[in-house]
Amino acid sequence: MKGAIYTRVSTRRLEQEASLDRQEADLKEWANQLGIDVAIAVGDQKSGFDMDRPGLFQLIHAVQQDGIEAVLIQDDTRLGRGEAKLAVVHQLQKNGCRIFSRQEDGEMELDAGESTVLAIMAKVEELQRKWMSQKISWGMQRAMRERGYNPAANLKNQGKGGRERKQVPIEQIVALKEKKLTFEEIAATLQGFGYDVSRATVHRRYREWKQKTDT
Repeated sequence: MKGAIYTRVSTRRLEQEASLDRQEADLKEWANQLGIDVAIAVGDQKSGFDMDRPGLFQLIHAVQQDGIEAVLIQDDTRLGRGEAKLAVVHQLQKNGCRIFSRQEDGEMELDAGESTVLAIMAKVEELQRKWMSQKISWGMQRAMRERGYNPAANLKNQGKGGRERKQVPIEQIVALKEKKLTFEEIAATLQGFGYDVSRATVHRRYREWKQKTDT
C-alpha cells in the first residue's frame, strides 16, 4: 500500500520543530510494521484551525495525483481541529484514502456526530455534481441546436439492423472529468448528444487516455 505521513505542530518554536521530527520518525517505523510504503512525508507548523497549510496542500495533491492510498498521523488533531479537521477528512475519504492514527493503533475512527456531518457533506457534493452535469448538458445541447446540430446524425446504419455510433469524444470526457464529474454523470451528459456510451465505456476510454498521457 502506498502511503504518506502527515505531521503538524501549532507553533514555530524550536521544541516544536523537534516534535515534528519525532512524529515523522515514529510514523515511519509504524508504517514499516503495517507494510505501508511511505512515498512522501510532509508537515506543517500551523494552527489546527488554519486551512492555509502548505504541507496539507501537498498531501491532498499527492492523494489526488500520485495514488496515495493511506495517510499516517499521530492523532486526529494533527489533521486539524473542529470544522477544519472534518474538511480534511472529507477530502481524503472522497479520494479513497484511508487514515491511520498512531494513537488509535489502527484506522482512525470518527464519532457519530462527525460521521453524520461527513455523510451530509458527501450528499451535498453529489447533488452539486449532478446539478453541474445537468447544466453543462443543457448548455451544450442549446449550443448545438443553435448551430443546427441534429443528434440523430450521430447514428449510422439506421434501419439496417444495427446502429454504429461516432467515436466517443475523449476531449469532452477529459474536460468533464476535470470538472469533477463522475463517469456515470459524464456518460449521461454524452448520451444527451446521441453517443451510445455507458459508464464502463467512459471509464475505459478515460483510463486508456490517461495511460497514453502518462507514458
